[in-house]
Amino acid sequence: MTMIRGRHEDRQGPPPEVEGDIRELVRRDVAQLRKAPPEGGSELGVSNLNSLIQRVSGTSVLEIEKLIAELQTLRDYLQNEGQRVQREISEYAHMSQAATKSTKIIAESLAHWKQSAEGNRTRG
Repeated sequence: MTMIRGRHEDRQGPPPEVEGDIRELVRRDVAQLRKAPPEGGSELGVSNLNSLIQRVSGTSVLEIEKLIAELQTLRDYLQNEGQRVQREISEYAHMSQAATKSTKIIAESLAHWKQSAEGNRTRG
């Protein structure tokens, strides 16, 4: 119990609503177990305890399942975004290569025209 309190005290603000609900549920059920007559024997106590554990763990399991679903959705989103970014980078690289080739062709053509023009000047 001290370890749980110590970790909880480190947090700022009130405890999460789920934790409060679980605490209230446990307090209520423990109080009922204490008030129950001992003649029911251990079977009634075990049954009540099992019921309490199922209710407490049920809430936690639902929260964990929600978190797993959210994380799976985020994973899918990140994978899709990663693929989209890779496609865009590939397209950019292709466009950059095409622009480089075009620039070389233009530069070679200009050099050829320049040589032709200089040749015509020296002849004429």
